[in-house]
Amino acid sequence: MRNVLVTGASRGIGAETARLFAENGDNVFINYNHSEKSAFALYNELKEKGYSVNIVKADVSVSVEVGKMFDEIETLCGGIDVLVNNAGIAQTKLFTDITDDDWNRMVATNLNSVFYCCRRAIPYMVHNQFGRIVNISSMWGQVGGSCEVHYSAVKAAVIGLTKGLAMEEGLSGITVNCIAPGVIKTDMTSNLSEDDFNALKDETPTGTLGTPYDVARAVLFLASDNSSFITGQVLGVNGGFVV
Repeated sequence: MRNVLVTGASRGIGAETARLFAENGDNVFINYNHSEKSAFALYNELKEKGYSVNIVKADVSVSVEVGKMFDEIETLCGGIDVLVNNAGIAQTKLFTDITDDDWNRMVATNLNSVFYCCRRAIPYMVHNQFGRIVNISSMWGQVGGSCEVHYSAVKAAVIGLTKGLAMEEGLSGITVNCIAPGVIKTDMTSNLSEDDFNALKDETPTGTLGTPYDVARAVLFLASDNSSFITGQVLGVNGGFVV
């Protein structure tokens, strides 16, 4: 049984990923910050089904809180075998309207959190000569998105972090990969109208929008033994929107 930490696991892609790992027989740590009700609903759902799940609260954009979360995890099980860096925020704004606070919050939540969690998880993985890290980026980190410049910038940085870390940790039995989702129907896209969704469907070669389950299945694959020779890669789960 592997120990799996999914950050931002209370809703959307994170919740579906935590659920899928639990169903796979892993010992899953559900991380949340603000969405306590949703996190405990997921925890209770999985616990009632007999799965091995735990819940850990931490603002992963804050180094000290990440440290305390890993202290708690290490007391319970020694360390993390699979780390899924999913926690993130989105914001739509003209570039000239982005404030210092907007920028700093985006960097802290979507990039610093990945750095803090990887830095803390890796020593245990190196000791065991095994580890799987899957970072959630975005297709806008690959090609850039209008009115989402700060979001695109940090998601591109996550891709760079993934590639560099994969090069550094390969000999330690650790793979580091990245998923770049396309348009996925979650709370992050709740600001879009039905007309917006229909237009996005028309632009997607598959003619459909993605679901959290689509992304979760890709995460599970990259964390499995079937992907042991795959590292430093960016897997686009986007229905062909970006090719």
